[in-house]
Amino acid sequence: MAAPDLTPAPETAKPAPAGRIALMVSDVDGTLVDPDKALAPATVAAVRRLREAGIGFAAVSSRPPRGMAMLIEPLGLALPLGAFNGGTIFRPDMTVLSALAVPEAAARTTIETLRRFGADIWVFADNQWLTSNPDGPYVGRERHTVQFDPTIVPEVEPYLARAGKIVGSSTDFDMLARCEAELQGLLAGTATARRSQRYYLDITHPEADKGHAVAQIAAAAGVDLAEVAVIGDMANDVPMFRRAGLSIAMGNAIDEVKALAHFTTTSNAEDGFARAVEEYVLPRAARGG
Repeated sequence: MAAPDLTPAPETAKPAPAGRIALMVSDVDGTLVDPDKALAPATVAAVRRLREAGIGFAAVSSRPPRGMAMLIEPLGLALPLGAFNGGTIFRPDMTVLSALAVPEAAARTTIETLRRFGADIWVFADNQWLTSNPDGPYVGRERHTVQFDPTIVPEVEPYLARAGKIVGSSTDFDMLARCEAELQGLLAGTATARRSQRYYLDITHPEADKGHAVAQIAAAAGVDLAEVAVIGDMANDVPMFRRAGLSIAMGNAIDEVKALAHFTTTSNAEDGFARAVEEYVLPRAARGG
């Protein structure tokens, strides 16, 4: 493995903290898993090294809880995890600790807006992935990612009062960016609209963001937020970058994320997570008193 780039992110980033790290929280897609949605051997080994160094580890994702199940055993996860961008906090045994649904009025505004823009619509409710379009352009990719099938329904409206997350997906990234901006204005504090990938626009409860999840996980671990390291790549990772003591952007991250990071590692196709653990997190292990 080539030597990693140890330079901090651009001068707009915060100076790297000198404190200890007792907990690391990672995004999943674009960060913890490779472009094929698999855990690389280097990633599994890096999480083991965190554990050996006394650093806790957890994951927060836009995925539903069922879509994170395949991470738990290979990584030996013991702390709570965050699904739906932090809207649902659950234990590794799938016991739900807290869950925030999209307010129904905001959900209906979201559906109307996504239809007007021409995005494919998914609703995650009742432990199901619901869609009226089994042939949507990203259905196959999502099935591979979360490792379960969608439930095909005539209409998604009957499920909107219980939606943990609504997703608009499209191959037209520019259109989805415009839709994101419009929804942020329309929802105005009643729900959160952020892209988790260039092709996925996630709508969640207004308090459901990854910063909320990181705070909950840190509290469960008995760790101060100043001793938490986070790593991610997309706009929905920004809230946790603003809460944690150390933030790391993936090499494949969008510019907004890189600008907020203390450090930038390599991409998720180049063992960026493992490099970040080795170079930026393990040297700050919270050993001793």
